[in-house]
Amino acid sequence: MNVHEQQEVLRTMEILVDTREQPTERAKKRYQRFGCPHLRCTLSYGDYSYNATLPDGTKIYDISETVSPVCVVERKMSLDELAACFCSGRRRFIREFERAADAGARIFMIVENANWENLLNGKYRTKMASKAFVASVVAFMVRFNMNLVFCKEESSGEIIREILYRDLKERLERGEFG
Repeated sequence: MNVHEQQEVLRTMEILVDTREQPTERAKKRYQRFGCPHLRCTLSYGDYSYNATLPDGTKIYDISETVSPVCVVERKMSLDELAACFCSGRRRFIREFERAADAGARIFMIVENANWENLLNGKYRTKMASKAFVASVVAFMVRFNMNLVFCKEESSGEIIREILYRDLKERLERGEFG
C-alpha cells in the first residue's frame, strides 16, 4: 500500500465503541471529542478500537460479528473504578486481558481524573492499600504489556482517538492491513 492509499485509509477511520459502554452524557461528550465517526459494536475485550476502509473497499473488521481487535483502549473513569477491577472484578478483568494478550492485541489503559501521585499516596475512595494497588497496576503493565495513561476526563476522547489513529497509521506503514 502506497503513502496515498494509507492516507485515504486513515481518513476513513472510525472508532468502535463496545456495546458495554453506557451511552451517558459523559460518554456523548467523549465521542464528540473523537473528531471522527464512531460505531457501537461488540468487542471481545477493551472499550474502544478502530475500523477503516481498505483500498479494495473492505473494512478491517466485520462489525456484525464480535470483533477481536489488534489494538484496544480500556477506559476507567477513576482510580476507584480501576481498584474495583483489581478487587471484586479481578477474575473478569484478568480474563479480558488474557483474551487480548492471546490475540496479540496492544492494550492501552486510560484512567481519567487520576495520576501516579494519587495512586501511590492512596488518594482514592476504596479500601485497597496503595502498595497492593500499585503492585497490581504495574503487574498488569508487565504481564500484559499494558500502556497506562492518566488524563483528565475532558481530554480522554482526544487521547483515545490519537492512540487509535497512531496505531492504525503504524500498522498501515508496516503493511499489516494489505
